[in-house]
Amino acid sequence: MSESTRKHKAEALKTLKFAVFICSTSRHRRLMEGEHVDDASGDLIESLLKKAGHAVSFRRIIPDDRALIKDSLQRALASASVDAIVLCGGTGIASSDVTVEALSPLLEKTLPGFGEIFRRLSFDEAGSAAVLSRAVAGVAKGKAVFCIPGSPDAVKLCFEKLILPETGHIVKHARE
Repeated sequence: MSESTRKHKAEALKTLKFAVFICSTSRHRRLMEGEHVDDASGDLIESLLKKAGHAVSFRRIIPDDRALIKDSLQRALASASVDAIVLCGGTGIASSDVTVEALSPLLEKTLPGFGEIFRRLSFDEAGSAAVLSRAVAGVAKGKAVFCIPGSPDAVKLCFEKLILPETGHIVKHARE
């Protein structure tokens, strides 16, 4: 790690407040019908964040609806109680996978390396199926925004290798 990177990371926020959105029409439907909803990926995200000393400002399950995803993201971007946002799910290539399309116009800057590195790391675990992921990240309104696949394995990989080590550093620069 370069000296300037080491310095920037040392100056970065150590405790962040995250907004977490699980994008899943089926889980949202069951939730609205009053059923119990298992959310392994959401539970894992919350656990990893808290274990790393971060806070979860709020966590929501929302449907795979472009307008609702965009509205949810805009509210989180406007919130003073949020430093970083994670949208989990909707990064594939099915017609219902619209998370990337909903968030992309709201990003002020993209971080292409996030998706590139995620797919490279994912290739080691999942093989060529890694090309099906459209994981992306960027910044908007001084906040880090991550759009990651919905599987628990992808969540673990994204958080352990990319999101937890770099979010404070990203937010520091996004606020300059």
